[in-house]
Amino acid sequence: MLNTSPPLHSSIVALVSLAAGIAAKHPSMGLCQVQRLRSLGVSEDHIQTAVEIARHIRDEAAQKLDAAFDEQFAGVPVVEAGGACCTPTASGQACC
Repeated sequence: MLNTSPPLHSSIVALVSLAAGIAAKHPSMGLCQVQRLRSLGVSEDHIQTAVEIARHIRDEAAQKLDAAFDEQFAGVPVVEAGGACCTPTASGQACC
């Protein structure tokens, strides 16, 4: 299916990229997007709102993962070293 919609405005792309980078804990921290947004005249309030939302989503996801881990951890027997808890990667590399 061919996309016939007009392209997103560059400020929208930069806001989405900034938020996704923050939520994904990307090492660049979205700093180049912040500069781009500023150069496009996006207000600091709008940039801060995107940062706040992204951090909230990131932190909420981490809390839910931690809670799910804790729930599973409570019911999982401890596996001795060398047990079947850790499986190798597709190339045979150990992950633990």
